[in-house]
This record gives sequence, structure tokens and C-alpha cells, in this order.
Amino acid sequence: MVDGRLYLMESEGLENESVMALDARDGKRIWSTRLGNVGSPRQQPNFPTARSTPTLEGDLLYAQSSDGDVACLDVKTGKVRWKKNIRNDYGGKTAEWAYAESPLIDGDTLVCAPGGSAATVIALRASTGDLIWKCPLPEADDAGFSSAIVVEVGGIREYVRLLTKGLVGIEASTGRLLWRYSKPISKFGANIQTPVTSGDYIFCSSTGTGAGVVKLKVEGKQVAAKQVYFSPEYPTAIGGVVKVGDYLYGATSEVLLCAEFTTGQIKWKERALGAASLCYADGRLYLHGENGEIALAEVSPEAYREKGRFSPPDQPQRINTMEKAWAYPVVADGRLYIRDNNILWCYAVGSVK
Repeated sequence: MVDGRLYLMESEGLENESVMALDARDGKRIWSTRLGNVGSPRQQPNFPTARSTPTLEGDLLYAQSSDGDVACLDVKTGKVRWKKNIRNDYGGKTAEWAYAESPLIDGDTLVCAPGGSAATVIALRASTGDLIWKCPLPEADDAGFSSAIVVEVGGIREYVRLLTKGLVGIEASTGRLLWRYSKPISKFGANIQTPVTSGDYIFCSSTGTGAGVVKLKVEGKQVAAKQVYFSPEYPTAIGGVVKVGDYLYGATSEVLLCAEFTTGQIKWKERALGAASLCYADGRLYLHGENGEIALAEVSPEAYREKGRFSPPDQPQRINTMEKAWAYPVVADGRLYIRDNNILWCYAVGSVK
């Protein structure tokens, strides 16, 4: 949410996936722009729908559809400045549940992952959509479902991306593969969490397999990633992790936990909501459980202290029995936004600007 507007992805049927702007005050639609079709409609389990979140940079909005349509739009009107389809244009190959990343904008560079052997990860000119470089990985890799992050260690700027076959680091200026860490490979084909970095440490997670931290070491122009810890007891749920101070907070399929980021020492575990998506804002932890419940908790390595819990009314019908509430909570200008499928709730949680 920026300047009184919410920016979201939506889909209607299998032929219309769009990016839209809503008025944050009342949820009314300001504009909606179709990007293309919904990707991989025959996926199993079957959840064909929009998955990504748009990325705002200045007066431009960047969005990626589940079918690989990447577009730059005018933030005020929704008019398309440029658009490409990374699956068709670069021989892309995604995993079972289509494309799900949010574009990374780094200056005038847009980073995304078509997947496949020809251009596994690419950098485009954010202002024009022109190709800057492409990185075809030695082991052809599906795109996976997480987003890229920027890491700078030892004077080398790199883009770190979790793909289906593990975590990779790519030199930002050239597209050169710097390192690969192959431990985080999901047994369900579901590498979903976006990595979290702190200095030369990077946390990554693989659903159903495990999670942990690697430490980057630079020698000249070479970079290596050394495992610090990795175990299935660390956060592996779809809902991501947050780092506050020296500690990491996230969920497994059963519990919420807190661990020291660099060592992996677990400080506490608590059933709480079970698997949940997390948001840290205003010194508090907001949880959106896969069961649809919402909770507010203190952020402390000492213990889990829940301050409140509720269930939003009129929750949506599930497409099938495996579908859960997976969307991340958002806090902005004293309001809490919760999305689940085609429903958006807004709650006052602080002083509204």
C-alpha cells in the first residue's frame, strides 16, 4: 500500500489475470489491467490463479502473471509501458504451480527467473524491458516460486534466488553464476519462501525438506556458500520468515518458532496458529494462519506471547480440500489488510493517517 492505494494481482477464470489498484480507504477499484492468461491450468493439486504481488518503484508498477507475462505499468492509470512473456520469449520453464515471483527492481534492473536451460535467470532494463543479460545454469532449473533478493558481500553485488534445484548466487553486473547450494530441494517440488539475508548470512527454506543458513565467503572474484546449519525443524511453511534483531521468526507445518539467525539455536516453539504467514510491523508480529485465523504477538526471543486472535467473517469457499489461507498480512497507515482468495478485509490496528 502506497499513497492511499493498494496494488494487487487478481484472476477471473483461466483467461484473465490482471493487476489492479484499489482505494485503500474503501477498497473501491481505481483501475485494472489485464496481463494475460492464468498459467498452468492443469496443475495438480489444482490451484490455477494469480499468485504474485506487484513491485512499485517511483511512478512505475512492475507485475508478473502466473503465465509469465511481465509488465511495466503507469502507477496512476494502469497503462502498460512495456510487456514481455518470459516463458515464450526466453524458453522459460516453471514448476507445477506456474510463476509466482514478484519482480525485483534494483535501480534500472528488473530481475526475474524464466527457468529452463536457455535463460534460467534474466535481468531486464526496468525502463524499457530490454535484455541486459541472461544466466543459463549448467543444471537446467525450473523457476520455482520465490523471489530474488540483493546481497552484497566483499564488494561483489549479487542476486540470490531460490530455484527448484536449490539456492543460487548470480553476479549482478554480468549474470555470471557465482555459487550454488543444492541442499534446499523440496520433496514436494515447492521451493516457495524468499530467502532472507543479514550481512554475509542467507537463510533459505524448502517446503517439506528443511531450512537453514549459509555463509558467503569471497576470495578475489570467487564466492562460495558454506552451510552453517540445515534441518527440517526450522521454518518451512509457505508463509515465510521475518528477522528482527538477531532472531528469526517463522512457522513449520505445526508450530511457530524463534531461532537465533546465525547459529540456529532455537529459543522457543509454540503451537500458536500452526502454519502461518508472517508480517512484522510497529514492533509486533501479525500472523495469518493457514486455518484462516489472525493473531497478534509480541516479538521476543524469550517466549511466545499472544496478544489477541480472531477469525475474519465470511471466509471463502476452498477450491479443494488441500487449499489453505496462504496470503501474507499487510500493515500500513494503521490498518491491517488480510486477503484470502477473492476476499479482502481491512481492520484498524493503530492511528490512521
